[in-house]
Amino acid sequence: MSLRGAWVALVVLMGAGACANPLVRQYEYDEQTYLDVDGSAEVVIAASVPALVALRGVALDVSPAAGIDADEVRRVFEAAGCDVQRVSRPWRRDGRRFVQVSLTLPDVRKAASCGVLAWSTYSFERMRDEAGQDRLEYRQTVGAAAGASPGEVKWTGTELVGFKLHLPSKVLHHNVRRLVDNQPGSIERGNILTWEQRLTDRRAGAPVAIEVFTDPESILYQTLYLFAGAFAAAVALLVTIIWIVIRRGRVRLKELRK
Repeated sequence: MSLRGAWVALVVLMGAGACANPLVRQYEYDEQTYLDVDGSAEVVIAASVPALVALRGVALDVSPAAGIDADEVRRVFEAAGCDVQRVSRPWRRDGRRFVQVSLTLPDVRKAASCGVLAWSTYSFERMRDEAGQDRLEYRQTVGAAAGASPGEVKWTGTELVGFKLHLPSKVLHHNVRRLVDNQPGSIERGNILTWEQRLTDRRAGAPVAIEVFTDPESILYQTLYLFAGAFAAAVALLVTIIWIVIRRGRVRLKELRK
């Protein structure tokens, strides 16, 4: 959890800068889930205030001139039953205010207890495949949006919504497709899978089905075990060499005394 938390914190710190960077793919609503092998997760939501109102019905003022601060955003999310880890400073893009909120989930299967995430149903289970090998199966179906009116917003119709899944272990199967152009997706560096959708389609309630099967062992822990094993082997080899040198030295000393 601490290592994942540090990584998520880095993402939060970089979020505002990335959203202002034209070289980075920009989303009007971006929901990133950092899943652990025990089913716990952190979800980082970065979105414009109008998108949060339209998609999730949050009680925030959509007026571009209205003031907003991190404490206000925290209160709104906590009132929806969410366990808020941190809130970034709001920023602006295309005349709209954006916020980024990190949520903690002890059990991703109970994510709907946070009202902002309640448009999705979640499943996370340890299963056996036909070969008898264990695997983790994660499914998420994003359903209808809140349908609230954000008022007059200068959306062009090209705005994107993104759902990103950050996985801790080897991906065995996924159903990623770019819903924008219906093209197959791929695994990004760091075991990141992204499902995209037009904001217009998300507001209309077009579902997003997420399905991923992974290895039950964390890549991080496997790497740590590998390094620990290599270190133990190196120490054992060093001890063996020292023992051999000492033993030979004693034998040589006995021969010189005769």
